[in-house]
Amino acid sequence: MSISSDVVTLREITEANQGEIERLAVTPEQSAYVASNADSLLEAADTPDACPWFRGVYVGDTPVGFVMISDGIPAERTEYLGPYYLWRLMIDTQWQGRGYGSAALDLVVEHLRTRPDATRLLSSLVPGTVGSPRAFYLGYGFRLTGEWHDGEEVTELLLPSASTVSRPPTRR
Repeated sequence: MSISSDVVTLREITEANQGEIERLAVTPEQSAYVASNADSLLEAADTPDACPWFRGVYVGDTPVGFVMISDGIPAERTEYLGPYYLWRLMIDTQWQGRGYGSAALDLVVEHLRTRPDATRLLSSLVPGTVGSPRAFYLGYGFRLTGEWHDGEEVTELLLPSASTVSRPPTRR
């Protein structure tokens, strides 16, 4: 299946598109590393203190994935990693390997550049090998911090300031 446009956008999830976003899925091996989109949306609703910001990943008018970050967690909320944390990123099985995950991260970085205090984006990796997104994140530019949180290895992506870069970082 092909998509007529390769323009990747992040769109708000509404009642009109929530079902199609929830139906997107990863491979069975990958499901050990990322929750379903339906579970992610429930988790966002159940933890408003984590400042969830989530969007559907679209190519043209076709939904291909989902992304969710913590967007500006207050410093006193130490039970959460933050203030900016990549909570979820998934690209549906049939759309993987086309650069859509990297493009979605580029758009998240662009969004975070609107936050004057955003200097890094944290994330975490579930230990494992088969189906692990580790190589993807490290290839994008995340680096291991040596810290662990809730049994997951913490990573960080240093964010360029708007004054030093005119576009999102290039992938390494």
